[in-house]
Amino acid sequence: MSERGVSEVRSVENGRLPTGFTQDQLDWVPWVEPILLADADELQKPLLEGDRGIGPYFRLLARNPEVLAHRSGNDKEIFYGRGGLTRAERELAATVTSRHNGCEYCASVHSRFTSALSKRPGDVQRLLDEGNEVRIDERWDAVIDFVDALAANPPRATTGHLNRLRQLGFDAAELQDLVLSAASFSWANRLMLTLGEPEVPA
Repeated sequence: MSERGVSEVRSVENGRLPTGFTQDQLDWVPWVEPILLADADELQKPLLEGDRGIGPYFRLLARNPEVLAHRSGNDKEIFYGRGGLTRAERELAATVTSRHNGCEYCASVHSRFTSALSKRPGDVQRLLDEGNEVRIDERWDAVIDFVDALAANPPRATTGHLNRLRQLGFDAAELQDLVLSAASFSWANRLMLTLGEPEVPA
């Protein structure tokens, strides 16, 4: 985090821009000045607790604490809600959405989680390399196709996508989790892409 009087807004050098989608750790550089933790008010402070609150993205979103509160609540429900979809497939949906929207930063974060939870890093890397047209296996292909169709603008998901997932055993709660993940990450991707850019760590 920068010190008071030192701007965090800067251009990323060409050699530090990602050259494609990756599971490697990326940094994120803001185009709008984040707040400093020391300057957070009583509404902002509780939203910036924990390690992730130190980063520039959350300190920037804290300029509108109501929006950040909603976003954090969505995250908790999507990734840690009880029942429904497995955490690995929730992360897969976030990765697919981020891949569709071109958000290299979000894709890097959630592809790492997908790999760790599914124990399938090779398949996840194929998704990043080949895009959402990749074919992996029946279950993942159905998830990828549905989520990719939801992430499109306008959305192009059909009852055919839902019926395919139901035939594979997805219940209503699991389908809802896929929809929530795609919707939330389309929002998150747009915030990341319009407020800053990813950077390869030094």
